[in-house]
Amino acid sequence: MGAMADPGLADRIDLGDRSLRQLTARGAVVNGVYLIGFYSLSLLRGFVVAAFLSLSQYGVWGILAIALGTVLQLKQVGIGDKYIQQSDADQERAFQQAFTLELALSAGVAAAMALLVPVLALAYDHPEFIAPGLVLALAPLGAALQAPVWVFYRRLDFVRQRRLQAADPLVAFAVTVGLAIAGAGYWSLVVGTLAGAWVGALVALRSCPYRLALRWERVRVREYASFSWPLFAAGLAPVVMAQSSVLAGQQALGLASVGVIVLAGSISDYANRVDSILTETLYPSICAVRSRVDLLLETFVKSNRLALMWGIPFGVGLALFAPDLVDFVLGSRWRPGVHLIEAFGVIAAANHIGFNWDAFYRARGDTRPIAVWSLALLGTFLACALPLLILEGLDGFAVGMAVTTLVSLIVRALYAKALLPGLRPVAHAVRALAPTVAPVALVLAARALEHGPRGPGAALGELGAYLAATVVATFAFERRLLREVAGYLVGGGPRSAPLTPGEAPL
Repeated sequence: MGAMADPGLADRIDLGDRSLRQLTARGAVVNGVYLIGFYSLSLLRGFVVAAFLSLSQYGVWGILAIALGTVLQLKQVGIGDKYIQQSDADQERAFQQAFTLELALSAGVAAAMALLVPVLALAYDHPEFIAPGLVLALAPLGAALQAPVWVFYRRLDFVRQRRLQAADPLVAFAVTVGLAIAGAGYWSLVVGTLAGAWVGALVALRSCPYRLALRWERVRVREYASFSWPLFAAGLAPVVMAQSSVLAGQQALGLASVGVIVLAGSISDYANRVDSILTETLYPSICAVRSRVDLLLETFVKSNRLALMWGIPFGVGLALFAPDLVDFVLGSRWRPGVHLIEAFGVIAAANHIGFNWDAFYRARGDTRPIAVWSLALLGTFLACALPLLILEGLDGFAVGMAVTTLVSLIVRALYAKALLPGLRPVAHAVRALAPTVAPVALVLAARALEHGPRGPGAALGELGAYLAATVVATFAFERRLLREVAGYLVGGGPRSAPLTPGEAPL
């Protein structure tokens, strides 16, 4: 991706004496350190708070968090993505236009959150939702004011971008854990989330390289609207899925079951979100070479192989060790959620296959396929997962989500194949699973030889064996790609190394 980049690359990124490949690979390390730390911190925060909150208290937070996530999801209409993609000659003006749109949208989202809270309180018959929900409504504005980090993201200045963004999760973690230990209940999560968002905003605003100003131009608004409306439509699917699953779970199974659904989803999301290490690193580079289908194919295949080295073992391992996680970490009160955690582990593993296909469509300016995929996902969920949750409880919900995931994989594979004709989706999936076969077999064999009650020592031993076997198997299958990436990191990688005519893309 170095020498073959678009002519406008020099105006977008300062490569210096590095190739775009080298800069992107090193950015992946920076993003990896940040995002793994960020999501690990979020996951740890969830575990720590779960230890101090009852199931019902955690269920209250889950409903509020999903409500906040609902309105924030509606805000994810690609304003930042469109800003990264544009090539305006006046970058200060371009930022001010994007910042204005983001701020206006966030103000609307905050108002929607404030209006939604009383409705939630009435729907769930829990008036205690109102006060913390109204406080959380201020979080979207804080998130919008962190927009200056887009500038450094577009320039591939990942070190500065992530240094600025670190303020939000660090403050949120410290405030949340401190208040939880002090006995603040779900208010610890509410106040921690808000504190993180606004401290992050102050840090970002102080570092903005452009003058902060509001700029509204109808031509630019129409450009952003054309790019964003399919993403808005796509954002409706997870909103409906999250809200309906929580509402149906609360009505059919009670508030404690909502806590199980939220916890299982948060653990699974940890695996899914780590994918953003590669997606966020690659997106500015993909925008810079979007006219080169051969480079897009290479980037898609190799980035997926890198993500699957992590995603498949984590998801499968979560499914294997879910009972141990409940018995020895979370506590017996979470036992009803074991099967759901197991299922969400497998789902998280599967979701890594072709995970970043939509970034390639966004880079090409074609966002409509993303809306079609999302609506197919929503239709399957409403027809399968939601009825099974109501009729069969948490186990039925696990089956329904598995079916929904299968439909998602099929649709994304069809679109990825249409954009990248040389892609082989089935071979891609088979190769992704291969390194995990031996570690799983090793754990199952060890369990077959167990006698007597199972203790934490046995679980830790099996986990260690699983991790070691995974490392060995992954290196055996992917040593060539790992060596190539290592070459970019130390400066010895080739400046441009596309797939050769005779080399299979997988």
